[in-house]
Amino acid sequence: MSLISEMVCVQCGSGHAPGTAMTCPTCGPDEGILEIRFDLNRARSTLTLDTLRSRTLSHWRYRELLPLDASHCPQDGHIGWTPLIESPRLAQALGVRRLWLKDDGRNASGSFKDRASSVGVAHAMQLGFSTIACASTGNAASSLAHCAAAAGLQANIFVSRIIPDGKLAQLLAYGARVFKIEGTYADAYDLCTRACRELGWYNRNCAINPYLVEGKKTGGMELAEQLRDDPPDWVACSVGDGCSIAGVHKGFVEMHDIGITDWTPSMLGVQAEHVAPIADAVHSGQLDRSGDGDTYADSINVPVPRNWRKAVNAVTRSNGAYVRVSDEQIKRAVRETGQLTGVFAEPAAAAAVAGVAEAVASGVVDRDASVVAMITGNGLKDIRGAIDAVGQPFVIPPDLKHVHDIVQQSASQDHANTRT
Repeated sequence: MSLISEMVCVQCGSGHAPGTAMTCPTCGPDEGILEIRFDLNRARSTLTLDTLRSRTLSHWRYRELLPLDASHCPQDGHIGWTPLIESPRLAQALGVRRLWLKDDGRNASGSFKDRASSVGVAHAMQLGFSTIACASTGNAASSLAHCAAAAGLQANIFVSRIIPDGKLAQLLAYGARVFKIEGTYADAYDLCTRACRELGWYNRNCAINPYLVEGKKTGGMELAEQLRDDPPDWVACSVGDGCSIAGVHKGFVEMHDIGITDWTPSMLGVQAEHVAPIADAVHSGQLDRSGDGDTYADSINVPVPRNWRKAVNAVTRSNGAYVRVSDEQIKRAVRETGQLTGVFAEPAAAAAVAGVAEAVASGVVDRDASVVAMITGNGLKDIRGAIDAVGQPFVIPPDLKHVHDIVQQSASQDHANTRT
């Protein structure tokens, strides 16, 4: 059996027995988000540095702290244990002493969300479901479609009209049934919730399903293990619905509490300049539900986040901060991340890098700090967004003279940029 001890409402603090509810009955589904608590004393006895040395190099290595019975928690897999890339040239460009990129674009469907979807699919199978559904701006959808296809479940996906073609192609290739809603992400989310309730599907949406955050926390657990003897000061995450930064922080805390590490980092939450309701909620204590705002970084284009309170808690409890970045700053980060590290980040992932630069410029992060930026999605997920950031090729006839001309022009431009 899993080591879940209780489910606690993040709004009112009431405790609930495992398996009795997905959201707090008192606070309701909009505010009564539950957090899973584990018996850490029992986990500590078997989840140790010694046992980890012999385990799978995937996120299933942390099975004591995953919300699954032993019979439904795989022993091996291909999601997680993604590379941690030290990036000195990008660190210099951003103005920090040290920088690592946690490249979760290397996961099976190209995104950090594979961690959550794999746990959700396993949990659905544990409960006997054959159909699973979610609403998504893109990455959660493609990750669910992948994991459901691998497990033999039917995936029903609700997406908004702005989903990038790369993510839509993944959904269809994995055999998902896709509902492209003529409306916003909030419209897609509400319709998915009603469909799950009335048609008896497993609801993968993180806002209403606390089990999914437990998959996301493995990103933090891996970082804790990978940097155990070289701890970072900050970990930067782009923030849309709020689940990812909450999960990563939870992973750090649990690895500390079971004795794997003796440190936890400060969390840097990064939101788009015109879609920053969680950054605002840190100061007001309330969520603006007007739904205003827009950003070209589709995966964090969430004007009404469902998991905002967990995202606020992750930053405040870690002595962290939120920053806002413009679309132009995000585009610059796409370019710099690719050119200075060889990592191709989708816009929402590059927002974390942009956030580091903004935090340094505004004095939130010290220039002597060491920072990890979570790269949550591969740039091939959103080709249109990437091209918008990096520009177009030179179109020339097959004549070497044109090559010489362009090289000379580029050299002159580089020299001018260096002088300025």
